[in-house]
Amino acid sequence: MDVDALRGLVEAAYRDRALLRSSAHEEAVLSAVDALDRGVLRVAERAEPGGAWVTHAWLKEAILLYFALRKMEVMEAGPFEFHDKIPLKRGLDAAGVRVVPPGTVRYGAFLEAGAIVMPGYVNIGARVGAGTMVDTWATVGSCAQIGRDCHLSGGVGIGGVLEPPSAQPVIVEDGAFIGSRVIVVEGVVVGEEAVLGAGVVLTSSTAILDVSGPEVVEYRGRVPPRSVVIPGTRPKTFPAGTFGVPCALIIGHRTAATDRKVSLNSALRDFGVAV
Repeated sequence: MDVDALRGLVEAAYRDRALLRSSAHEEAVLSAVDALDRGVLRVAERAEPGGAWVTHAWLKEAILLYFALRKMEVMEAGPFEFHDKIPLKRGLDAAGVRVVPPGTVRYGAFLEAGAIVMPGYVNIGARVGAGTMVDTWATVGSCAQIGRDCHLSGGVGIGGVLEPPSAQPVIVEDGAFIGSRVIVVEGVVVGEEAVLGAGVVLTSSTAILDVSGPEVVEYRGRVPPRSVVIPGTRPKTFPAGTFGVPCALIIGHRTAATDRKVSLNSALRDFGVAV
C-alpha cells in the first residue's frame, strides 16, 4: 500500500467531492477505512516513543468521505436489526477480540487481540489496545485512541472528534483506569497509568489542578502520567455572584515502585478514590 498516494487521493477528494465519482478516488477512501479497520493505519500516533501525539487529518477526511459514499441499509445481527450507513465490524473471533451482546463495534475501528467490549460501543476510527476492557455502557467515540491494559468503567464517555479533521482525538494512554461515569472529550490526553475517579469531567478547557504539593500546579488538556484524579470545584466570580466551577483535582500519584495492579489498589485505598 502506497500511503502517500492514498493520502493524496483522499485529500483531493475532500477538497472537491466531485472527484468521488472517480473510481480511483473512491477506492482510495475505501482502502483508507479498510486500513483503519485492520489496524494498519491509525488516526493518531506518537511521532516517536514517548514523544508528542500526531493526528493524521487525512484519515479523518477519509472517514467523512466514507459516510458520503455509503448508502443506508438494513443490517441484521441475530435478533437485532440496524438501519445505518456503516456496517458492524467482522472477524472478531479471528482477531482474538471479545464483544459481549449487545456490545457494538463499528467497521473502521480496530481492537487489538485481547481487548474486551462489554455491552458498550466503539465507533469508527477508534483504536482499543490489547488487554483493555470497555465496560458496560461505556462509549469510545470516533477516532479516540485507547491504549493497552486500560479499564473504561461502566458508563464512561470518551468523546469522538471527526471535525475539524485536524483536531486531536481523545487519547487514553496505556494502563489508565477510568472510573464510572467519567467524561473525557475535546482531545484531552490521559497519561499512562493515570487513575480518574468516578464522575470526573475533562474538556479541553477544564482546569486540572495538582494539589498534592505545597503549591497548586495547573494543567489543561492533559492529565500527567500516574496521576490520581477526583472531581472538584473552585470559586469563580460572575456578575451575579461567586459560584463553584467544576475542575479536576490531582490528589496524588501512583507509586512507581509497584506494578500496575498493586499500584491501582494502593491508589484507591490511600486516596479514597471512588471508581
